Amino acid sequence: MSLRVYNTLKGQKEPFEPLEPGKVRMYVCGVTVYDFCHIGHARANVVFDVIYRYLKYRGYDVTYVRNYTDVDDKIIQRAQQQHCPSEQIAETYIQAFDEDMQTLGLEKPTIEPKATEHIDAIIRLVQDLEAKGFAYAVDGDVYFSVAAYPEYLRLSGRNLEEMRAGARIEPGEKKRDPMDFALWKAAKPGEPAWNSPWGQGRPGWHIECSAMSMAYLGHSFDIHGGGKDLIFPHHENEIAQSEAASGQPFVKYWLHNGFVNINQEKMSKSLGNFFTIRDILQNYTPEVIRFFILSAHYRSPLDFSDTNLEEARRGLERCYEALQSADRLLAELGMPEDGSQVPQQQEQQEIDQLQALEQRFQEAMDDDFNTAQALGQLFTGVRALNALASSKQKRLKQCPALLQGMAAGVAHMRRIGQVLGVLQQDPATWLHHTRSLACRRLGLKEDDIKQKLQQRQQARQAKDFAQADALRDELASQGIEVLDYPGGSDWKVK
Repeated sequence: MSLRVYNTLKGQKEPFEPLEPGKVRMYVCGVTVYDFCHIGHARANVVFDVIYRYLKYRGYDVTYVRNYTDVDDKIIQRAQQQHCPSEQIAETYIQAFDEDMQTLGLEKPTIEPKATEHIDAIIRLVQDLEAKGFAYAVDGDVYFSVAAYPEYLRLSGRNLEEMRAGARIEPGEKKRDPMDFALWKAAKPGEPAWNSPWGQGRPGWHIECSAMSMAYLGHSFDIHGGGKDLIFPHHENEIAQSEAASGQPFVKYWLHNGFVNINQEKMSKSLGNFFTIRDILQNYTPEVIRFFILSAHYRSPLDFSDTNLEEARRGLERCYEALQSADRLLAELGMPEDGSQVPQQQEQQEIDQLQALEQRFQEAMDDDFNTAQALGQLFTGVRALNALASSKQKRLKQCPALLQGMAAGVAHMRRIGQVLGVLQQDPATWLHHTRSLACRRLGLKEDDIKQKLQQRQQARQAKDFAQADALRDELASQGIEVLDYPGGSDWKVK
């Protein structure tokens, strides 16, 4: 099966065929750096991080550009509120963004351009549009003329006349048509500004992405990504100004991730249901956040709630527990070279499932990067590993194919995890961290749990099983499940 992607421009899935065989050029709209990133930013960036990883996994040479919008009305407003230069605000939140994305395990894009570092390219692009009759200047402002570009709104499928009827020209704007948009803005007192043929000013938001994407990927490239909220006006305007300037198709495939809802309501600061990445990391590990984000198809809505985060935590915990158990058995038993027994029918089915994990994973991802189905293959691996691990150790020693199947399954799961950005840590280390966070959420002291486990182990060794059971029940009443294994015990939050 070849890779198919949903192209917003065509409104359907299409075979993915890059403009240059074997190479992919991808641009994703980055953040406007005026505040800490929220769960919506996390979703968009994790989604395209996984797409980037998967394209490389499939053998493509990928050039991935993700920008910073570091000059914007919101940045200027925040700087005025804090009585500091806008450059200081931008740099502060660029650093915060980088820290958050690193914590979430994102791979660095190939190039991370800043708008303020591309002012000359932006000015040249605006000049080109003006010279070709697609833009006009008024008192230091420069606007794109929508009337001069007949294909406007073909990405979103909106009706131009209906939109004109509902639009109005804001006070201070001098554009001819309410649908025209700013390419260059005349300077206002106290705002950052650069010299230009139209006087001191700064770029409009939309022109920045066109200039930066074409600077590194050319006039035409393969993938442009972002959230659905960017389809209009941002991406519509990018298409219009880019194609008007170059006369060439701008982007072949447009990919857009869905919205994040909070407890089934739209996320909004005004509603008070706004969560930053840093807020969530107080209670959950970074991989749990990734696992949660990838549990839904990237184009579908994602409902953020404590319940759904807990479900993601438990699911990822199951994966790590299966790997830990398999690693322990493989280390204890080694890999015998001889053995008279062959797998039974059910055992062979488990081995076959483990051997097929990556193929099934690829089939899911080739269907428009369906991470929800891809995660399902990890759970298939968990069930198969646990089934084989439940065999008696004597049988495992006498049937090398069982241990070989387990080892192959562990390797496949970790390779799948590498693409998804999960299962990247030592299982014992990750499980300890997530359980410590769970204790914090429940108001429990980890040292108390360990002390009771130690007392229970001593009771078991003394064959005082009534005391051992009482300690287990006491922990269970606090939401703690005891896990026994040969040679010791562990625990987890129910």
